[in-house]
Amino acid sequence: MKKGERGQHGGRLPKEWEKLAAAARRVSREAHAPYSGIHVGAALASKRGRVYAACNVENSSLGLTICAERGALLRAVAEGEREFSRLVIYAAEAGPLPPCGACRQVLSEFCRSLPILSIGRGGTRREFDLAELLPDAVAWPDEGDGGADETGVAGELEGSDEGRLPEQG
Repeated sequence: MKKGERGQHGGRLPKEWEKLAAAARRVSREAHAPYSGIHVGAALASKRGRVYAACNVENSSLGLTICAERGALLRAVAEGEREFSRLVIYAAEAGPLPPCGACRQVLSEFCRSLPILSIGRGGTRREFDLAELLPDAVAWPDEGDGGADETGVAGELEGSDEGRLPEQG
């Protein structure tokens, strides 16, 4: 299936995706989704071959909801992982769904490009790549490009008074 292609059903998953899909499906059953009714599971593979799975945990203050994708990433980071190879999102009641904007940004902190397989209602699948979903992720500038200095604070723009306090006199 090509990235972004919709509607592919059935057939066996490629071997490298099977373990992740099973983990995402299994953990989706634990989701706390009283508001949307969509039970999402996500499984993230590290480059070392470990799998980290999590489910969505909704909150009545919807902005405080934790998506399955971020939950899986946080779990992996807490275990010392920093490099990832692929992600599966599973939501039997919807989709296939791409990661939300917040999840895209948080994932991009660790990997600009990440193959993502989303499995939705009726086994429908869709593939994405994080770099295509979030081509302009928010990021600190690299050293030496005139951006942030070693303290993480951006330097002054040459010839600009913006951000300067008036002189005391």
